[in-house]
Amino acid sequence: MHENAPTLSAKPRERVGSRYAKRIREAGGLPAVVYGHKQDPEPIVLDFREAVSHIKKGEKVFSLDMNGKSEFVLLKDIGYDYLGSNIIHADFARVDLNERVDTHAHLKFVGEPKGLKKAGAVLMHPINELHINCLVTNLPEVIEVDISGLDVGDVLHARDIELPVSTMKLLTDGDAVVAQVIVKTQAEETAEAGAVDGSAQPEVIGEKKEAKEED
Repeated sequence: MHENAPTLSAKPRERVGSRYAKRIREAGGLPAVVYGHKQDPEPIVLDFREAVSHIKKGEKVFSLDMNGKSEFVLLKDIGYDYLGSNIIHADFARVDLNERVDTHAHLKFVGEPKGLKKAGAVLMHPINELHINCLVTNLPEVIEVDISGLDVGDVLHARDIELPVSTMKLLTDGDAVVAQVIVKTQAEETAEAGAVDGSAQPEVIGEKKEAKEED
């Protein structure tokens, strides 16, 4: 498996609940849970700086050391505060050497489409990640996609992207549009201008608010 997987030192969490989790964070810890492999979920405490540093670097697989034992875990979910800026909780799943997992890999677009040289041409990329299935050892941080060859009218579908490892399986709909180059017509520009100047019917915020209050 990941010989270079970062190590996280963990301690059992004796108590759970928002009040105790707050105390853990104030003491420099990160509340977390480890689950999977037919074992009961286990509340743990990680060093906040150590864990968050690795998470922000995009690491997903870790060697978790606790009570003299080591096991590999996969980061499954992250909890943020109400502002959505600070990590306050993390969920990990136990994994083994040969396990396959479903994950999302971010797409990194490389190159400038040749079609953008045409006046009015724009690049559209409706999705920025792919849903794939792969071995834990092959979890990709990003998948690079060369879009330099895209001309006006060309469409790059999910099925067209070459996955980094042959054993990876694409779970995203193969017909999903990843990128395409189009030319904005005068009609489209007029429609956009109409939406801006108020020709589109506005949302009646007041009526929605009153409906919620009645509920």
